[in-house]
Amino acid sequence: MSETAVSGVKQCFQLKSASVSMTALELYFFDEQEFESTLRDKISQAPGFFKDIPMIVSLEKYEGLSSELDFFKIIGSCRRHNIHVIGVRGGNDDQRRLARGASLALLPGGSQRDRDIDTRPAAENTGTADSPTPARVETRAEPAPAKIINQPVRSGQQVYAPDGDLIILAPVQAGAEVLAAGNVHVYGPLRGRALAGIHGAEHARVFCQSLEAELVSIAGHYKISEDLQDNGWKTAVQIQLRDDLLVVTPLEKA
Repeated sequence: MSETAVSGVKQCFQLKSASVSMTALELYFFDEQEFESTLRDKISQAPGFFKDIPMIVSLEKYEGLSSELDFFKIIGSCRRHNIHVIGVRGGNDDQRRLARGASLALLPGGSQRDRDIDTRPAAENTGTADSPTPARVETRAEPAPAKIINQPVRSGQQVYAPDGDLIILAPVQAGAEVLAAGNVHVYGPLRGRALAGIHGAEHARVFCQSLEAELVSIAGHYKISEDLQDNGWKTAVQIQLRDDLLVVTPLEKA
């Protein structure tokens, strides 16, 4: 087959950079029994949040010995609870060698950001004096329309807005779950679980007329009911992410 014919064949895939919401398990030391017990306790606080999520193990604050770190036991314990460990962030050479032996991805430290993936030859990327690199023209997609729900979201129901904001003009009952790629607005009591920025949008917020939630999450960072009751409970608030912490602010002062 000629080179021209080959070049005309459509590629079966392309590589794209992606921003994916990811939960990090920040490990300080490892004891198999205590790990399992703590994991069960965390999951019991928000079972719907942890089901089938991808997770990375962060070793940036790990203080135990490398010889105590058994990634196969960590993976097995998480898998029994439908949590999928996919990689390790940080760690020293010995720890990363153990992680590689467990077929885990090795990720840079938390200060690193995703970068564009470009597999074109260098000459094609940089251009030459005779053929300068063409200017990039940025196009901005139209924002996705908000999904509007007029009825109460009852226990056991899940309402999902995969592309934009979710606006609910009624209460969200305990046991219900509302999720959005953008912001979540609840014009009534929020008693169930609300997850905003589910694709990793850290600027997303949760707004509600009465904060009574079982769980609130933004871009994978979450607080459960016990934590939320310390600030703004049963009042109109907005919740946003600042420096990896969820901050609750009264709406009248926003």
